[in-house]
Amino acid sequence: MLVRYRTMKDQGEWLDIGERVRKCRMAADMSQEELASALKLDRTMIAKIERGIRRVDALELAKLSAVLQVPLGYFLDSPPSVVSRRAELTDDTVTDATRQSHRLEVALSAWLADVRQLVELGVFDPPPIERCPEDVRDTLGARRAAAWVRECLGHGNEPIDSLMGVCERLGQLVAVVEVPGEGASLIEDDLAVAVVSRHGDPGRRRATAAHELGHLVVGDEYSTDIGIHVSRDEREAIIDAFAAELLLPVAAVRSVAASGERAKREDLVVLAARFRTSWSLTVRQAVVAEVIDRSAARELRRRNPTRGELMEAVGWTPQPDLETVRVPPRFAHAVMECYKRSLITESRAVELMRGQIVAADLPARDDGDLDL
Repeated sequence: MLVRYRTMKDQGEWLDIGERVRKCRMAADMSQEELASALKLDRTMIAKIERGIRRVDALELAKLSAVLQVPLGYFLDSPPSVVSRRAELTDDTVTDATRQSHRLEVALSAWLADVRQLVELGVFDPPPIERCPEDVRDTLGARRAAAWVRECLGHGNEPIDSLMGVCERLGQLVAVVEVPGEGASLIEDDLAVAVVSRHGDPGRRRATAAHELGHLVVGDEYSTDIGIHVSRDEREAIIDAFAAELLLPVAAVRSVAASGERAKREDLVVLAARFRTSWSLTVRQAVVAEVIDRSAARELRRRNPTRGELMEAVGWTPQPDLETVRVPPRFAHAVMECYKRSLITESRAVELMRGQIVAADLPARDDGDLDL
């Protein structure tokens, strides 16, 4: 892929690039000496790049991109203003969690840039953003917001087959990325995007996607009064309540237990399998539904169902959501349109699809002199 390197004369831009190089180096758990060795430069050169006093040419940026395993565009594009669950990466806060958070932020920035490219090419019209009409300031309001989403989309209390499709219909474009961690999201102008890590079990991925959707539908500290009245931990608890109710409604949990009776473990296993939720979320919703007590919940959490139990509960049918499907359907269609109209190369089409297809899946075509 050929990337056009733009000339930058503003010192502030070089300072910004240097800061991004520094954070990406720390996220990669590399010292300045190690990065310099990989680039065949002196360590003092890396220090000057990170301080913004040594300029970097296009070839050096490409090498930095390869060594640090971040998209080249990340060093050149304007950074997003607000990212959910953002953890600042500094010399004093370098942990596995902050490294993962930064790598997710890089993946999110790249995903936003990819969506913007298709919009600018005129082949993709982003879905309008939908928000809950009710102010949400507590977990009860969050559960009502989830019920509102289900009602709007006609899901009732039944399992959601494609959570990615639900996110797309509500205006959030989700991509599954090969980055450790959980997920992140942002809203910039008319675009709402999110990334979910492919690492971890499917139930966790769905919970993460639902959580990031909650930041959009319910709002957070950057968009509603929720941020003024509660702490960050309380905000996250509110968003978690939305995600849990969206994935597994309390009414569905109550339906498995006879009136006045406690739910059995096998009943909850069936629920977890049918609704494709993690065991911890299923047990938590059972407590909220009052079909088990907290003592029973502690015991159940020590008895996670096996994959065989879960697959047996659904008749051994495949569960592909957020696994083989990596990008939203409308985005995938736009990528194919770009490719068919010779607006992007074969390699760029595969890159945009984030592992959902390989080059052999594309129809034969002469790329000519494409450079996108």
